[in-house]
Amino acid sequence: MTASAPGRPLVVKITAGANDPERANQGFTVAAAAVSAGAQVSVWLTGEAVWMAVPGHAEEFELSHAAPLDTLVALLLLSGRITVCTQCAARRDLTEDDLLPGVTISGAASYVDEVLADGVQALVY
Repeated sequence: MTASAPGRPLVVKITAGANDPERANQGFTVAAAAVSAGAQVSVWLTGEAVWMAVPGHAEEFELSHAAPLDTLVALLLLSGRITVCTQCAARRDLTEDDLLPGVTISGAASYVDEVLADGVQALVY
């Protein structure tokens, strides 16, 4: 997260994907709203949520009365950061080459460093 961006840093961990569409969409919606409000946003995808970082998956995600997930993902990649859990990616045989451009893979130590930084707010969906 950059020190020059306005707003309190926010880390959003999303654990659900198509298996729990309302929870998944809520996490992405909150993260996108925070980006729009000027916050420094980092999204961590774990469990079934990692599929939303694979090309084509967010476009297939549908939830009535919700913003298109691919639009939210694009905004987060443009103005925030998306990271996929190392173990979650490995369990699904995914590498960074399988993910959308700009998405990285990192482990628990990096997540802990990020959420324990001064002034950071962490949310889990």
